[in-house]
Amino acid sequence: MVRSHKKIILGSNSPRRRELLGGLDVEFTVDTLTSFEEFFPEGTEAHEVPVLMAMGKSDGFHRKLEDDEILITADTVVICGEGLVLGKPHSREQAVEMLGKLSGCTHEVVTAVVVRSNERKCYFTDSTLVTFEKLEDSEIDYYLDNYRPFDKAGSYGVQEWIGYVSISSLKGSFYNVMGFPVHKVYKALKEFGALD
Repeated sequence: MVRSHKKIILGSNSPRRRELLGGLDVEFTVDTLTSFEEFFPEGTEAHEVPVLMAMGKSDGFHRKLEDDEILITADTVVICGEGLVLGKPHSREQAVEMLGKLSGCTHEVVTAVVVRSNERKCYFTDSTLVTFEKLEDSEIDYYLDNYRPFDKAGSYGVQEWIGYVSISSLKGSFYNVMGFPVHKVYKALKEFGALD
């Protein structure tokens, strides 16, 4: 276990983010209580959406941080076409529509992360380009029926079946596509004095 000088709090319900932060061998707790409701104004530039979401989750945290605590919040979006933002699907029909848009195309996955203590706050983003092979309708149905990716931006998990069979190219961090650019999180925690 990497020695930590601060109490690290992950403000995310995502099992992928918990897994990835745990992969850094640091101790942390999960606390997702926030007053922030996920919403962004129409016309918001696509790359600003995850920043607004991650900032909102951080600023809306339900209590004041202790002096020895660091809070990490994050948000991931999939951007395809001319700035179309795909978040988490609200229905199976919406998931089918999203995967149809990604089929045979290259899209961008952008994650924003906010790291905050009582002394300072910083944010950063990471971007990965992902190219999908053309998906047949039966393949989309199989994936949705068996993996139910309704808690994932863009309706897919890169680490699941659909990633194995359809991703032909990935430029950037694989872990960013999972929702957490851990190499940058680790660097930020060191800069905050949380790690040796």
